[in-house]
Amino acid sequence: MIKAEATGKRLPKSVTLTADLIVVGGGLAGLCGAITAARAGINVVLVTDRPVLGGNSSSEVRLWVLGATSHMGNNNRWAREGGVIDELLVENMYRNPDSNPLIFDTILLEKVVSEPNITLLLNTSVYDLEKSSPDTISKVYAFCSQNSTQYELVAPLFCDASGDGILGFLSGAAFRMGAESKDEFGEKFAPSKEYGELLGHSLYFYSKDAGKPITFVPPSFSHDVTQKVPKFRSFNTQEFGCKLWWIEYGGRLDTVHDTETIKWELWKVVYGVWDYIKNSGNFPDAANLTLEWVGHIPGKRESRRFEGDYMLIQQDIVEQRAHYDDVAFGGWSIDLHPSDGVFSEIGQSSCNQWHSKGIYGIPYRCFYSKNINNLFIAGRIISASHVAFGSSRVMATSAHGGQAVGMAAKVCIEKGLLPRQLSETQHIGYLQQELLKTGQHIPNLRLQDAQDLVQKATISASSALALEELMPSGEPQRMDFSAAQMLPIANVKFKTILHPYADEPTELEVELRISSKATNHTPDIILEKRLIPLAKGRNCVHLAFNIADALKAYQDLENLGYAFLTIQKNEKVKLPYSDQRITGLLSVFNLVNKAVSNYGKQEPVEDIGVDTFEFWCPQRRPLGKNLAVKFEPALRAFGAENIQNGLQRPTNQPNAWVADYKDENPKLRLDWPEKQQIKKIVLHFDTDFDHPMETVLMSHPENEMPFCVKNVQILNDKNELVAQIKDNHQSQRTIVLEHAILTQSLTIEVEHPSANVPAALMDVRCY
Repeated sequence: MIKAEATGKRLPKSVTLTADLIVVGGGLAGLCGAITAARAGINVVLVTDRPVLGGNSSSEVRLWVLGATSHMGNNNRWAREGGVIDELLVENMYRNPDSNPLIFDTILLEKVVSEPNITLLLNTSVYDLEKSSPDTISKVYAFCSQNSTQYELVAPLFCDASGDGILGFLSGAAFRMGAESKDEFGEKFAPSKEYGELLGHSLYFYSKDAGKPITFVPPSFSHDVTQKVPKFRSFNTQEFGCKLWWIEYGGRLDTVHDTETIKWELWKVVYGVWDYIKNSGNFPDAANLTLEWVGHIPGKRESRRFEGDYMLIQQDIVEQRAHYDDVAFGGWSIDLHPSDGVFSEIGQSSCNQWHSKGIYGIPYRCFYSKNINNLFIAGRIISASHVAFGSSRVMATSAHGGQAVGMAAKVCIEKGLLPRQLSETQHIGYLQQELLKTGQHIPNLRLQDAQDLVQKATISASSALALEELMPSGEPQRMDFSAAQMLPIANVKFKTILHPYADEPTELEVELRISSKATNHTPDIILEKRLIPLAKGRNCVHLAFNIADALKAYQDLENLGYAFLTIQKNEKVKLPYSDQRITGLLSVFNLVNKAVSNYGKQEPVEDIGVDTFEFWCPQRRPLGKNLAVKFEPALRAFGAENIQNGLQRPTNQPNAWVADYKDENPKLRLDWPEKQQIKKIVLHFDTDFDHPMETVLMSHPENEMPFCVKNVQILNDKNELVAQIKDNHQSQRTIVLEHAILTQSLTIEVEHPSANVPAALMDVRCY
């Protein structure tokens, strides 16, 4: 029994925690940063004011996680973010292909609590701090209402990934809110004050079929949306959750301090929408529907943005500028919304999305405060203009940047540096290489690991795919839209053979295209055009190309990108497709994807500083098959040497060893002149970096990526089994042997994922 005597005042219980890094904010940026830092070997306290992790991706908000892949609606091929965020998305696909947000919650929680170097504080809000000098944070104060405990969090380094930047704000870090003028950075897409300077919040609802008629009496506070919301006719019974992202409000208010006001207005809209759907009489199919869930906290888009030593701007995105200190990448469109949100007038688009031709790098200098010397910043609050923020703000991009911060904190602790000092040229390369080791992709950089024994090995394989033909399967498909087969350029002279079927005599327009940038996948340069006459029925079309002279005008012949064998739309023609799927090979189509403002071609009607180009995008499986085509000579781009080239995904070539289909027991062999001591082996697999892996609403055709090798055996020079992997579904697997081995060779035996998909490895490293 506890019996407390009356007293004048009591203080809450107080607990002091000391770590190397305090991360404030449990969204994906903070979470991925904390995990990255912890796995690198430093101690982390992760503190968040919510009961679950994930921020806007959690079951509290239910926004899907997206980044550079943009719903597969842009030209960013193989652009899913790497490292921890990739691990989370792949794991969610494996366990949760139907996109249940509650299951995603558990995956995030499991990953954090599985890390012994992380102390997790849920339901804990930061409210104050102490500084040892005007530019140095020494301690943070936080309070948990659930256990009535105050925490004093002490560390040499801090990271603000809180979304609104509470830590940066309290510390006095320089920040901005609202849009810059066109003149400040020369950003032609900078919005006017009439359009608005801030993006608002959104709040969603879910409905379900109750199997019987359900009535709905709206709360008295709900809006009559037919009077309040000009676009009320756009609401329907089929769209719910974050497909209603345009239920947005607050862009003309203080999106930090007016959040509760904004939430109430969004509740009024949501319950008014449901009243309209249930009671207007316009939706007889809503009779059995009932509300299943309405968000209790809004999903925030924009508030404070903190100033670093570099500010990302529109030109960085559109021109895909390279920076010496790039540590992450983005690729979502520049996506700005009118500040009036759901109350915008009819005729005004709910968003303006403008894409670049490929992904862009984000400099490390965007990830720390310019005036608080031990404060990292991560997530949507990084150093970016309002226009650039329109792209960099999305969750997968934020998570990728958070990982860079986590590794930067480790390097700072290891080398005794402050965040700004790490940006110096003599240090930044080390950070970049440490990130690449984790599977983090950084544009224009390769892993160059002097400790990797594979770099000193002689590499051979039981086979390497020499692709002579993508065999036809199923019925030919009518050309309702233009199609292209992406091909790695293995030879400047090659021939393809197609077999189109024509309903009647017609002509087929064929083009050979490349991208103006080797690592892009926007086919914006036409090298050759052919007009092929077709007879009725099956045709045999031989297309011979000699592209050496044409390429000299555009690209360095030593650094070729993909070629696009492009066939323009002709509804009188059917093309055969193949069930064969191969790492680094894709078909793309000139399609429309309105969800990301893709209407087949991006054509700004005024000079807003973005490019005009066509969209060529894959179809989601089970569609999106490769074209059935023959190659002369055989396509050779899949050699064993690719596993040591420092790239862990397709870029300007497949970057993978791919075994031959006919090889029943594919093997990769590493040989050294003398015995090597090996303790750790790292393998990278193909988990289809082109698949966006949206975390809510969308179901997916499989829970394991069809290209991913599941079973691996590793043998020493005595043909003894030293390690194995069973039922793999992840991109990167690290094997730490119980005891180091001495061996002069390693043999890595893999299995083909299926009869239609040959085995592939992206990268192998040994230490």
